[in-house]
Amino acid sequence: QLYQLRGRVGRGANLAYAYFLYDRGTRLSPVAHQRLRTIYEATELGAGFTIAMKDLEIRGAGTILGPHQSGHISAVGFSLYTRLLAEAVEEQKALLSGKPKPPPRLPAPSIELPLDAFIPESYVADLDTRLELYRNLAEVSDVRRVEDIRREYTDRFGTPPPEVENLLYVVKIRVLAAGAGISSLKTEDGYIVLRRFGDIPFNAGALATLRRDGIEVGRTQIRLARARLGAAWQQALETVVSRLAQGSPVAGG
Repeated sequence: QLYQLRGRVGRGANLAYAYFLYDRGTRLSPVAHQRLRTIYEATELGAGFTIAMKDLEIRGAGTILGPHQSGHISAVGFSLYTRLLAEAVEEQKALLSGKPKPPPRLPAPSIELPLDAFIPESYVADLDTRLELYRNLAEVSDVRRVEDIRREYTDRFGTPPPEVENLLYVVKIRVLAAGAGISSLKTEDGYIVLRRFGDIPFNAGALATLRRDGIEVGRTQIRLARARLGAAWQQALETVVSRLAQGSPVAGG
């Protein structure tokens, strides 16, 4: 409501300001502080989507398969909440159709790479279109779809800039990492470090062919030294993750 009120100010030709005040002696609750902080930080055009998502996290979405309007999404986070909801729906569908319960899905891998990966406003000006593109990228589950998306972007918006190419690369790595049971892929002290869920060990012997200057294969980690690999670190990372995702024996002694 505060965001909507602020949006009604300054719609004409004259510059205008919106001020939100509260009593000096009033002690704000944590939720009230969160809401004011969100309003304070949401200054860019089209921030309504961000406001709505933050509001959803603050007040809580509906309980999973329950009748209540609000639940405990803030305790688990929106991403985990939606995954749990999807799994609950699949389980109920299987139960009603007499099919076996689907196996639990692993969470999406956590990826932190030293790349500027986003869709610039200069490439796709419309905010709603950019959000739709991000949503479609989040749903990609087949690496072959990445190349289709690149061609689609080229047809619709022109040659993708480096930031978009990086984003498509990250999506590709995310899909491959998910298929390989990778839990995290992060930059640490100049290395790109791969880890698996539950600290399941890599079969270092079976993966010996991956070793070369700049690539270290250990029992619980695979480490890529960016400095030694130079500009080839992205290709090396894709090769490693692709090998893991191809069903190679990665667990064991």
